[in-house]
Amino acid sequence: MFHKAIIFSLGIFALTGCDAQKKTKADKKNTEMSTNTTTSDQKNGIIYLNEGENKFLRDSDMNVTFKGISEDSRCPEGVNCIWAGVAVAQVEVMGTSTRPMMLYLATMNHPGKNYRQSADFNGRTITLEEVTPYPKAEGGTSALAGKYKIGISIKNMEIPSDSTKK
Repeated sequence: MFHKAIIFSLGIFALTGCDAQKKTKADKKNTEMSTNTTTSDQKNGIIYLNEGENKFLRDSDMNVTFKGISEDSRCPEGVNCIWAGVAVAQVEVMGTSTRPMMLYLATMNHPGKNYRQSADFNGRTITLEEVTPYPKAEGGTSALAGKYKIGISIKNMEIPSDSTKK
């Protein structure tokens, strides 16, 4: 009888432990899945996103996700380099009635290497304004994986006026 009581109490403890794990996993998943519908992370018209972060921008009716940095050849702090280098951010955008589109935005324009700082999407121009943190000599870019933060600006595309129309 004593063995049955021990086995029964161990079973109860195991089940309550499983239930607690399910609740923490569900809470974690809900916080990860929640999208920011915010303009509070905007400063001077720049929207800031952490790596992996997703935001729905009501002003622009679009969803923006910072997927990561595909290239970071920027010259590390404290090192003399011939070329300043460039960082390329992968930004996925999707309008309320469009399919998702991946934009590769660079920290500088260099047409010869196909680097573009801005891209047009759904009647708006999306520009990469900044990428932080800057690489350091001792850790390089490998130490920055998952820690990147970008700042983008979104402006309505300017329609050129045609002087030949009446």
